[in-house]
Amino acid sequence: MSTPHTSAPTSSQAFPWAGLFTLSALIFTSVTSEWLPTGLLPEIAAELSVSESQVGLLITIFAATVVISTAPLAALTRNQPRKKLVIIVLVVFVIGNLLAAVAPNYAVLVIARIIGGLSHGLFWAVVGAYSAHLVPPHQVGRAVAVTSAGATAAFVLGVPVGTALGHALGWRLAFVVIAIIIAALTIMVVRILPPVDHQQPLATGEISIPLRKDRSVPGVIYVCILVALVMLGHNLFYTYIVPYLIGPAGIDTGAVAGVLLIFGAAGALGLALAGLLVDRFPRSIIPVTVALVAICAVLLALFPAEPAIMFTVIVVWGTAFGGVPAMMQTRLLQLASPRMRDVGSAYLTTSFNIGIGGGALVGGILLDNYGVISLPYVDAAILGVAVVFAIIGGELLRRRAARTAAIRDQQPTPPAP
Repeated sequence: MSTPHTSAPTSSQAFPWAGLFTLSALIFTSVTSEWLPTGLLPEIAAELSVSESQVGLLITIFAATVVISTAPLAALTRNQPRKKLVIIVLVVFVIGNLLAAVAPNYAVLVIARIIGGLSHGLFWAVVGAYSAHLVPPHQVGRAVAVTSAGATAAFVLGVPVGTALGHALGWRLAFVVIAIIIAALTIMVVRILPPVDHQQPLATGEISIPLRKDRSVPGVIYVCILVALVMLGHNLFYTYIVPYLIGPAGIDTGAVAGVLLIFGAAGALGLALAGLLVDRFPRSIIPVTVALVAICAVLLALFPAEPAIMFTVIVVWGTAFGGVPAMMQTRLLQLASPRMRDVGSAYLTTSFNIGIGGGALVGGILLDNYGVISLPYVDAAILGVAVVFAIIGGELLRRRAARTAAIRDQQPTPPAP
């Protein structure tokens, strides 16, 4: 069956709200599914007779599967219609979540997370660049902010509501609800999401070169390394935020979902600010924001038992971090050439999950050996390294772009025919 051709978006076309909101809903379910064990660590650990750090490893297993599988799956499916792939990965998502819901033991739950990771990696490789195919270049930041609202909504509603539901009715039902939502969204995708032409045609006389020689590769690598560092630092603490809140912060178990809701609501504000600022300050906004998150981690380590300080810092932390994933995705799409967008999104997904899985793993080791209060200190140290890398790497890319522009300007203009 032939794929319908979709022409490149132009400035005169209406902003594709329906398609972007559909993508946002898909991202909501994906992120909620990935992070659901975070809010239910004590319940899952108690029922399956494993430690909380072992439940935290479910995040690592999910992420490791994404890291291993995303690039090969993206390469194998590079020529496949994007909409068709979205539908396939959603069906696999449903299977993974239903298996998690009925898992009789920890081993089966691990298998369910591997299935989820396989679908999640390819999902992000496709959906990460989908919004850029729907809009002209000057609207990429706005489009990514709309789709990334789904990730923030997962923290605002998905993870907190899933946590509350798990506390009230059992953690298995939370996975069932996610599966039902994904099944409903699959129907929406079939009916609403427009197909896109993701192939980049060669200009007349242009010679095809391997993607590894594309001029935008250094920029893609820069963003991917930065993402891995930021997510490593952030997630070694956030994965175990519930033990921190119940332990050093002294929050009642029943109030944990409310604290996560506050964090997520602040993240929604951060995402809105990111949509306004990232296109205007593409190089400076990321290091400034990451530095603010690092400062919040230090304050949470120093004042866990001071409710006024702790809650204020959590709001600032959520606001600062809420826009970071959208900023990173936008920065990648700004730096990547059109032909590198799908591949770049696949590697960005890999980098996110290296950080997510690595953070859960390192955090679990620190939790078992040094206690939960060690996590925010290590978080801040890693984010400090990320800030330095962001500044130095961004300056090197700027100088490289300036040299390229100077060389291009010195080339003689071909005579008019």
